[in-house]
Amino acid sequence: MRINESIRAKEVRVIGPNSEQLGVVVLKRALDLAEEYDQDLVEIAPTATPPVCRIMDYSKYKYDQEKKERRIKKNQVVTHLKQIRLKPHIGESDYQVKLKKAKSFLEKKDKVKVNMFFRGREMAHRELGREILEKMRTDLIELGKVEKEPSMEGRVMSMVFAPHTSKI
Repeated sequence: MRINESIRAKEVRVIGPNSEQLGVVVLKRALDLAEEYDQDLVEIAPTATPPVCRIMDYSKYKYDQEKKERRIKKNQVVTHLKQIRLKPHIGESDYQVKLKKAKSFLEKKDKVKVNMFFRGREMAHRELGREILEKMRTDLIELGKVEKEPSMEGRVMSMVFAPHTSKI
């Protein structure tokens, strides 16, 4: 935004501090009006013909805009994609550790991508990996829903879970 002397137009449409129309005036006259009110002349619509300027306290306006942006940013929910790595011949206790971690991610409202890695001859037994992913689906159903069904990407079978959206 351009303010005061940085405004380039010769004539501007001026809006007063109480939102009243002051008309189209020469830039020098508009700057004098802003000085009479002891405030700044701020260009709010530079593409209009003539450009629209408002007489206001620019520092207060800037502060209010930053405050509004902070409030909007505070209310945003940021979702991260967390990944968990598994192998087809995972032991039950190791599976429980991975399941517990996936549950904690979903409780924190993060997405979880479960990757099943196949090495060497394990590629011939993809159904073992699919069974483990299906078991993971049934164990996580109360915390999240499946966003992406199990699919092969090279030597990796992956599946994505998204947390349930909360009803407010």
